[in-house]
Amino acid sequence: MTGARFAFAGREFAMNRVRRLLVRAVAGATVGALAGFAVAQSAPPATAASGSAVTVSGRGEFKDMRFTVSQTSHLTSQAVTVSWTGGASTSFAGTQFNTDFVQIMQCWGDDDGTVPSNPGPPRTQCQYGASPTTDRSSWPGNDYDDTRKVFYSADPTNYGQDNRYGAANPNAPGEVPFKSVDGTTITTNTQNNQFFNRNTTNEVDFARTGADGTGSEFFEVQTANEAPHLGCGAPVKTNGVTKPRSCWLVIVPQGHLDLDGKPYTDTSQVNAGSPVSSTNWANRVAIPLHFNSVGTNCALGAKERPTTGSELAADAMTSWQAALCPTGKVYSYTEMGEPDARARLSNDGSSGLTFTTRALGADASSAAPSDTTTYAPVALSGAVIGFTIERRPKADAPASIEKLAGTKVMSVKLTPRLVAKLLTESYRNSPWGAVISGAAAKGYGWARNNPAGLASDPEFIALNPEFAYLSVSETPATDTDLMTSLGHTDSARALWQWITSDKEARQFLAGVPDDDGMRVNPYYSTNADLNPTGAAFDPSSLDEYPKSDPWCTIPPGSGATLKQCMTDFHPYVEDMHAGALHTRRADTLWKSSWDALASPPAFKSPGPQNVGSRFVITVTDAASAARYGLQTAQLRNAAGKFVAPTAASLTAAANSATGKGAAEITPAGAKAKGAYPLAQLVYAAVRPAKLKTDARKDYAALLKYAADSGQVSGADPGRLPAGYAPLSAKQRARTAAAATALLHYKGSSSSGSSDSSGGSNGGDSGSGGDGGTGGTAAGGGTGAGAGGGAGASPSASASYDGGKALQTTAAGTTPADPANPLRYAVPVGAALGAVAGAGAPFAGGRRLRLPPMSSVRTALRRLPVRRGLSRSSPRP
Repeated sequence: MTGARFAFAGREFAMNRVRRLLVRAVAGATVGALAGFAVAQSAPPATAASGSAVTVSGRGEFKDMRFTVSQTSHLTSQAVTVSWTGGASTSFAGTQFNTDFVQIMQCWGDDDGTVPSNPGPPRTQCQYGASPTTDRSSWPGNDYDDTRKVFYSADPTNYGQDNRYGAANPNAPGEVPFKSVDGTTITTNTQNNQFFNRNTTNEVDFARTGADGTGSEFFEVQTANEAPHLGCGAPVKTNGVTKPRSCWLVIVPQGHLDLDGKPYTDTSQVNAGSPVSSTNWANRVAIPLHFNSVGTNCALGAKERPTTGSELAADAMTSWQAALCPTGKVYSYTEMGEPDARARLSNDGSSGLTFTTRALGADASSAAPSDTTTYAPVALSGAVIGFTIERRPKADAPASIEKLAGTKVMSVKLTPRLVAKLLTESYRNSPWGAVISGAAAKGYGWARNNPAGLASDPEFIALNPEFAYLSVSETPATDTDLMTSLGHTDSARALWQWITSDKEARQFLAGVPDDDGMRVNPYYSTNADLNPTGAAFDPSSLDEYPKSDPWCTIPPGSGATLKQCMTDFHPYVEDMHAGALHTRRADTLWKSSWDALASPPAFKSPGPQNVGSRFVITVTDAASAARYGLQTAQLRNAAGKFVAPTAASLTAAANSATGKGAAEITPAGAKAKGAYPLAQLVYAAVRPAKLKTDARKDYAALLKYAADSGQVSGADPGRLPAGYAPLSAKQRARTAAAATALLHYKGSSSSGSSDSSGGSNGGDSGSGGDGGTGGTAAGGGTGAGAGGGAGASPSASASYDGGKALQTTAAGTTPADPANPLRYAVPVGAALGAVAGAGAPFAGGRRLRLPPMSSVRTALRRLPVRRGLSRSSPRP
């Protein structure tokens, strides 16, 4: 399911038609076009305001516990950290959480008056109870501690009992109702209600407390876009004043003492009971959450200047727009793969401003236009390998590893060859079912002796020794592949360049086994003699993530009657933001459970991975990783050093950029010891001769802001969000000079040029590949940045945007593989209305077949609609 994301101008949308059309010749095949609908919902960037962290004490049995939420104001769809101290170590009944753990949820409403010392919402207004207990035997819950089920007792004597709900049948479980912000109340079947399910809920059922009494968990905060039934951030008028609706983060600690103050006597079973039972609710800790307004930021009806292109610019544009709206400047944004965005600007210079990391004409079979192209650096960021990995020690793990059970791995090291193994589906269990009990299917003998997945690869363990003691299931849902996005991007190109710049990786792709005998999947071999297609795989000019292996099978042990193929085992996500969100949720989107009772029988999603043993890795962008609190890998650079993506390492890489017009950072050229190899400089490119005077003036205003206040790192709207490094003084001066050149451009505008001031421009996207450089940089002297605070200086901090994040439903709709004639999702959404933020609908999708080796990804979105799928809710 997809929903529109990236919105800020508070615009009231009915239904925005999103057109995708990409024509790209691959192996003589003509690519089809995808048309769809998406939702648009406005929301401003969030602010991680300093001092917004809150610490609250527990009560009763938990009086020594202190709970801290890292950010409580200026929130949008993002992750916050919930940490605690002073607890007792978690104990288990078998594999189930038994005592001393923490549960977290998000709620709406006014104080219910039950705890005067700690105001909080009614338990009926909390998003909780959608966990997949009923159909996942391995889930660590007991059908009570992770649902809304309770047993009635007029005078409860045990935790987990309730003094109100279930009275009609005291001998059977009752349910605590859920009341939506619109007044609709669900009283039965609350685990599978119409408002939230196991794929969309943000509840944390089980958070472990370590032996030292501390614990920490990332919590995905949801706005009215992702959770309309909570309405957080939606405009609400009180006493004539309209403000964003505030909500609550509620923590329910589960302990080891019963109501009589004595320890639970039966340690063989789970004793906790539902956190929304009246007895457990008495211990709840509530912390107010204050949101940026979802909607109503830019004036309705204001002229919009279109901007298009790189996903790497999305978070920055979201933040900047919030500061520019009050000045009357509204800039729409359409996320589009950079090669297609360049082709569009080359073909139609009147289309506006394009964000790119390369010059026009740099792509194969393309040429720079003959008129002037102005390039202005606006952002420095990059692609990252983000992950959520939790430690599950093996039985023979040393005590030092055992005591870390359930905690998150904070850092891993990766080489180009390791990433090549993941992208080429070369681990034994990547083509799921090709090797069973040592017997390989025809054509898959190469996989028999390969490691099952990354976690058991000797090369990986040598760099990350603790994984020798960790147990990973090593299925397509964990460590046998990277979660990647669909379509042509410069980030994909940079990743493949990094791989091919490494001798070990090149040899592996050519068919040379690594030191432990692992071989490349021959469908990705650069040696035509080894490749079953008879043609060599060529990553040197690749700017996408093809799934070339045609393997299809009935998954072993599934009992299914239908086959699955590689795009089922390893589904695409719409873009890098989607990859970050699903990695935070530990949901790879593989529909791995066969439902024989469905009509017709079909595979379905099992939901997120089990807490305590989650393992998901993705290619995403640094800003999205920061937004959702993902850990990021250290990558080996050209100097042989392992470097994490930081402001300093991005800047070190930017110093190596070369080329005319839009100087590029290349992995091979970033030779400084501290340079991050996948750093990328983002440029704003315009063709002034194709624009009218007022359009050039508006784009100059954007560039002036981007060169000045837009480079001051911070969480406030208008600042540079986390995941970006501030541009150097020289780069900022160049951008200011480009703005001046636009303002004073003396060439004659094309008589056919468009004012480009009307709403979002659709349009077809062209094709592009790799090639040389081209284009002409705008000249002009030096200039100071303008648009908000002359002399502002770069610094470091964080920021998050608003907008509609993607919303994954139980259907698990995902984009289809462009390299196989399979399925492609057509998202359908519905708009909200004038309140802009009371909630965003969740859409399902159908899929169309495409020719082999095609690639469709151009997602035309308006800034009032943030890129690709939603940036505030779950995406396919």
